[in-house]
Amino acid sequence: MSETLETFRLSPSAAARVAQILASEPAQKALRVEVLAGGCSGFQYKFDLTAEQHPDDLVIQAQGATVFVDSSSLELLAGAELDFKDSLMGAHFTVKNPIAKSSCGCGTSFSVD
Repeated sequence: MSETLETFRLSPSAAARVAQILASEPAQKALRVEVLAGGCSGFQYKFDLTAEQHPDDLVIQAQGATVFVDSSSLELLAGAELDFKDSLMGAHFTVKNPIAKSSCGCGTSFSVD
């Protein structure tokens, strides 16, 4: 199981922001990270708050944050890291994904060739 946990991880800033969001949304249990077909580059990341854990979810817990990743998305998130950026241009989650060959300008979609 520890090998699977190393395939997708949270940066300290992402863990802190997820924990902050979940603390303000007591009905929600976790942030769900998914990879869906579509977007301008072939695949797109989807982030949702959820109260439901699926049996095949990878559960990542760090610094008070809980993130669920479904097993089909894990294949496209191998070695990736969820990060949170807060800058003058705005605040947003981003995925640093080593298998992404290209991505769109906003960073929400990617291709793997």
